[in-house]
Amino acid sequence: MVFSHGLGGTKNAYSHLLGSLASHGVVVIAPEHRDGSAPLSCIHEKRGSASRLVEYRSISHRQSPEVEKARDEQLKIRLWEIGLVHEALLKIDRGEPLTNLLSDASADASGHLAMFASSLDVHTAGSISWAGHSFGAASIVQFVKSVFYHKAQSAVSSHQRLFDPSTSSQVAHQITPSSAVYLLDLWCLPLLSEHTRWLRDLPLPSYSAEGPGGRNITAILSEAFFKWEKNLLELKRTISEDPSLDTPLNKSHPAPYIFYPVSSAHLSQSDFGILFPWLTKKVLKAQDPARTLRLNTRAILEVMRRNGIEVANTSAVDMEQATSDGHIPQGQLGQDLSILKGDGSVPGWIALDLAKSSGHVDEAANERTSENADPMDAVVQGEMTKTLSA
Repeated sequence: MVFSHGLGGTKNAYSHLLGSLASHGVVVIAPEHRDGSAPLSCIHEKRGSASRLVEYRSISHRQSPEVEKARDEQLKIRLWEIGLVHEALLKIDRGEPLTNLLSDASADASGHLAMFASSLDVHTAGSISWAGHSFGAASIVQFVKSVFYHKAQSAVSSHQRLFDPSTSSQVAHQITPSSAVYLLDLWCLPLLSEHTRWLRDLPLPSYSAEGPGGRNITAILSEAFFKWEKNLLELKRTISEDPSLDTPLNKSHPAPYIFYPVSSAHLSQSDFGILFPWLTKKVLKAQDPARTLRLNTRAILEVMRRNGIEVANTSAVDMEQATSDGHIPQGQLGQDLSILKGDGSVPGWIALDLAKSSGHVDEAANERTSENADPMDAVVQGEMTKTLSA
């Protein structure tokens, strides 16, 4: 899995979620983007050259031609970097030495990377999963669509190509209708640029004739993003079979998985809630950040299983399988059948209907409170990470 971080995030900001996935057998690569979205990133130049810093770039969260241009510039860097990650994965699996490792850690890093030689399933088409949070989720959508439609996009003169791989490239071979995407709090504004509208109106690769439809598309929101109605509608369009329609529908394909955990904030998808539980509860009004991350992990793992990806079973503790006397069997493992049902069997885990404008599968059981929500609160929370890291 390749995971792209959001605004104010870094390569280390999602260690709880990504470490949990890794503990089930998923090899996860989390690059740090040098597009000005991390609080502060360091580019280590070749030996003998000075390193340079990439500081956070403050850009408005309101849509305008200037913002569209700025976000397109960031996406162009992000997509290029994700492409480089893919190239590095192929080299690692082939046992080829990487020459751009940090000089003070190159010996240890080379040894650690050598153990993955001939062990990564990265050459089989569609074998790599793609995931991201917020701006990172938007980056993943743009990346997989840019690669999948790379032949067609060159013929559209009005379309700005943010990433344009060659037909013979390995990444063009990798992205197929079976490529799974996992989108945590997808922030849709970066996808709304008029310069990339042609690509925006095309569906994700899994909706191709030979694809599984929504079965390998998973969107997990925070409650904050669920309450943001405009973004929720754009999210549903993005993961539907025809994003060009005003009303998201899936007439010919299975619907994607869409969930959110109650009492969760935008930063609940990262390590923020684990590191700052008091602040998360008092300021962001989010509860039990560790459970939110466990629910996210459970859903991602179960979608992987149902799409034929071999991962370890989930523990009874994580599945909250207490017996009648309250005892949870510590050592038992099993397949997590309840997490994707959306029938209320997992408390505080709400399934959303792609076609319903109000969002909830069971409208009567859940009240919406979006009328009083500030649409930008959810994204601006990402700025807090930058502030606390400074």
